[in-house]
Amino acid sequence: MSSSRHFHKSHNVSLLLYHLVCSTKYRRLVLSPKVDRILKRTCIEIEDRYEIHFLEIGSDKNHVHFLLQSVPTYSPTKIARTIKSITAREIFSQA
Repeated sequence: MSSSRHFHKSHNVSLLLYHLVCSTKYRRLVLSPKVDRILKRTCIEIEDRYEIHFLEIGSDKNHVHFLLQSVPTYSPTKIARTIKSITAREIFSQA
């Protein structure tokens, strides 16, 4: 992905980094190379629509690591919910 950057707003500048780990349901081994490609492509689309910037995306057979950056107005819960719901919908529809 790319390096971190500052988010500039009208009255502040922020640099918040989050490390999010998402495991698969029942830790099943479902993250194939095809699913990994869909996941990374979907994350790029999320960057375009939301103020979430992915620095690193790494996956194993049963979990995914995200190193991401966002604005302070997005809570960590909102960020995780947004990423998980959009990526799950895309993976189920394309895989």
